[in-house]
Amino acid sequence: MGFNGLTDGEAERLALLMEEMGEAQQAIGKILRHGYRSFDPTKRNGPSNRDALVRELGDVQAAMLLLFARRDVSADAVHERAHEKIGKVRKYMHHQDDKETCRPSEKAK
Repeated sequence: MGFNGLTDGEAERLALLMEEMGEAQQAIGKILRHGYRSFDPTKRNGPSNRDALVRELGDVQAAMLLLFARRDVSADAVHERAHEKIGKVRKYMHHQDDKETCRPSEKAK
């Protein structure tokens, strides 16, 4: 156990989650600058920014599933918090309707 009371396994799972969240942030930044359909011009036939975000969000979700599987955090508590957050931020989101806030959009194709 380390100075912070974490086992090596706990620290490793948190490090993976942090790394994957950083990569998702980078993908989001590229979308905000260049759009969903843009891609890295140095990579022939590379993924679009949307495809890159999907991959990175999947990686974040995989890291979360590892935390849930080892009971580092509760999947039910995270799910409950997500629904609470949607309720809280809905009034501050000026460009969404209720359907878009809670369900996947058909635009994401």
